[in-house]
Amino acid sequence: MVYRPRLADDELQDRLAAASAVLIEGPKACGKTATARQAARSEVFLDADANARQAVSVDPQIVLAGDAPRLIDEWQVAPRIWNQVRRSVDLQPGRGHYILTGSAVPTDDIVRHSGTGRITRLRMRTMSLFEQGHATGAASLGALLAGQPVSAPIPRLTVPDIVELICRGGWPGTLDLPTDRAMRFVRDYIDEVRRTDVERAAKVRHDPNRVLRLMRSLARNTATQVTLTTLAKDVAGANDVVQERTIGNYIEALRQLFVVEELPPFSPHLRSRTRLQQAVKQHFSDPSIAVAALRANPQRLLADLNYLGFLFESLVVRDLRIYAALHDAELSHYRDSTRLEADAVIETAGGAWLPVEIKLGSTTAIIDEAAANLLKLKKRVDTGKMGEPAALLVVTATGYAYRRPDGVTVAPIGALGP
Repeated sequence: MVYRPRLADDELQDRLAAASAVLIEGPKACGKTATARQAARSEVFLDADANARQAVSVDPQIVLAGDAPRLIDEWQVAPRIWNQVRRSVDLQPGRGHYILTGSAVPTDDIVRHSGTGRITRLRMRTMSLFEQGHATGAASLGALLAGQPVSAPIPRLTVPDIVELICRGGWPGTLDLPTDRAMRFVRDYIDEVRRTDVERAAKVRHDPNRVLRLMRSLARNTATQVTLTTLAKDVAGANDVVQERTIGNYIEALRQLFVVEELPPFSPHLRSRTRLQQAVKQHFSDPSIAVAALRANPQRLLADLNYLGFLFESLVVRDLRIYAALHDAELSHYRDSTRLEADAVIETAGGAWLPVEIKLGSTTAIIDEAAANLLKLKKRVDTGKMGEPAALLVVTATGYAYRRPDGVTVAPIGALGP
């Protein structure tokens, strides 16, 4: 299969130049290994090579030996290798010795000996629409964070196109498959997660059917601040009792597998005494997981535009996270006690911030309402301490990219890019 360039390619090179080792983390099948192999000069695959796993327990230096950068794929399968890498880079001058990949975070204290200053982490996700070739990138997030105006003609993507892309997901291995086969891949992915991966990640016995019911409940509540109480009731149904602690453990396992990626709350300095809500928003790492959990399809989603709006929000959040990573930025969301909210807030390490409203519709009334919310949020934030926002952004499904007279930028997802 021909390698499709990723936005993480340049980031990986930058990190190899700055650190002794790079750990690439992310969900299974998001392309970590393929990306790592573009930069690696030697490799070992711990999940597929039983001899290599045995060597780790006998003499880890055998596994570490090879031209640098050396790829150690799925390192968590033989977790003792972490400290061996850490010790090895202490003894070697220079940078860029190792690339580790992992699709699960160990639950014990394997990494208690910190890799700080030695091992840097790079988070990979499934492919954005820009990486897939479905978005032009004319509305650059980098330009918006720099306070520059953006504009673009209407992209070719239609709402039915976007629905199909939500159902397919951004999995590199399925980009050339028909939609029905791509959707089958995601359903199989979920089946593997619930049957084997959760138990391996959490190291506790679990009920695969409960995990599936939890994933379906998370799917129904995607892009919302759903509580453990609601999820537990959903999973239990009419004839069962499920403890909130159990649900919390399952969610933690899904988080360790990078299946769930929560959106934390934004905590700005406010001018008013308005109280901030601190609950996270629930998202899957790719919106196709929600579709597969519910066994939905494009036709069903087009018949339920309200739910489609939540999935569209999750799609935009996924893409914005990918683009933001290139600018050393992270995403959160804003909601206060008056129910004023922003679906996402992008904040760079340097302090630049950019609130985002995400709307499936692109009528004048919908955009006006979204713009009014962003302007109201701007007034509540203490810009004397936070600084003025780099931009105010409304992301839509279709339409032009332009800046309104009130300063709010409107851009369709098909024009977004890094």
